[in-house]
Amino acid sequence: MKIAVYPGSFDPMTYGHLDIVARAAAVFDRVVFAVLVNPRKSAPIFPTDVRLAVIREAVDECCPPEVSARIDVESFDGLTVDFCRKRGAKFVVRGLRAISDFESELQMAHSNRKLDPEVDTVFFMTSVENSYLSSSLVKEIANFRGDVTQMVPPAVARRLAARGPSL
Repeated sequence: MKIAVYPGSFDPMTYGHLDIVARAAAVFDRVVFAVLVNPRKSAPIFPTDVRLAVIREAVDECCPPEVSARIDVESFDGLTVDFCRKRGAKFVVRGLRAISDFESELQMAHSNRKLDPEVDTVFFMTSVENSYLSSSLVKEIANFRGDVTQMVPPAVARRLAARGPSL
């Protein structure tokens, strides 16, 4: 069985993330949507348990059942390659929006490969319609009460709306 891990903070998850994980699920038998618990990052808008629930809800709402059934949602801390070993995954999935993403992603992929030569990174190009999206952009727009419904799945939009004006 080919298992891949799609790691990130996903705070919040966007349609770009959903696009990448759905396409990865067409290539791999299982994909783990792996939410990184990173205490060094600024305070997340959603705690880990809420992010996990929102991602599961979004995957179930937006993906066909045969795709959704192959996507797991879990949290982890520490090194991605350690989490991959724990899950039996030989692949890390990453999305690329623009050439500016490539340099840092390449460095991370090479570092992961040095840490565990059995884990390889697979890049998916973000679809054109999602190429401008980032969690940071969504947070900023939502913070000013802007409409992000075209940028995030309904489950995320509902949670953002429930948080009120300040994130």
